[in-house]
Amino acid sequence: MVDLLAKGGPLVVPIVLGSVVGLGVLLERLWSLRRARVAPPGLGPAVRERVRDGDLEGAMRLAELSETALGRVLSAGLSEAGAPRSEIRERVEEVGRREAAHLERYVGVLGVVAAIEPLLGLLGTVTGMIDVFQRVVDEGVGDPKILASGIWEALITTAAGLTVAIPAYLAWRYLLARVRDLVLELEEEASLLADLVCEGSVCSGRGRAATADAEPPEAAGPTPTKEAAR
Repeated sequence: MVDLLAKGGPLVVPIVLGSVVGLGVLLERLWSLRRARVAPPGLGPAVRERVRDGDLEGAMRLAELSETALGRVLSAGLSEAGAPRSEIRERVEEVGRREAAHLERYVGVLGVVAAIEPLLGLLGTVTGMIDVFQRVVDEGVGDPKILASGIWEALITTAAGLTVAIPAYLAWRYLLARVRDLVLELEEEASLLADLVCEGSVCSGRGRAATADAEPPEAAGPTPTKEAAR
């Protein structure tokens, strides 16, 4: 295999390097996007159970100790307990966007590898064919086997580029789908927590105080008319 790649010319080197980079990104993302590291299955229900029991501090502590993306999103929502629903959702969405960007980190590298590897392979084939036909011009077609040998060696880079690009593309699409599913799960858990935190009087703090300030004071009683005075 090494001898075969060596016949492909200098452009085989960046193709091989691209495959190494793509493999490294794939392994790192597979490890980082494990459900246990992003959204442990029992974390959301456990936090909501503590909120129902009125133990907001315990719920916050449980979310923070998980050290996961879901834990940070839930912790952001709990930190706004007592605020209006809109403020809670705004805070949760802010942290959620940051976590989503962290989950998507490096995934685009696989897309670049999948796009550029066939181009490198094609470039290697084109330069190889140019070299072959230049030799034909200089030396003539003495032995067809020599011409055929030069052509198949030039095609090695195309084969190598496609061999790397196809798995890289499949891995890229898989990771994108994986990130999308995890982000949707974070959004669902955050929405459930926000609704729970805002049940009853939990959200009454700032929201109801503002409403009370805005309401005009009630009149003490009806103003007596002139007819009543008579």
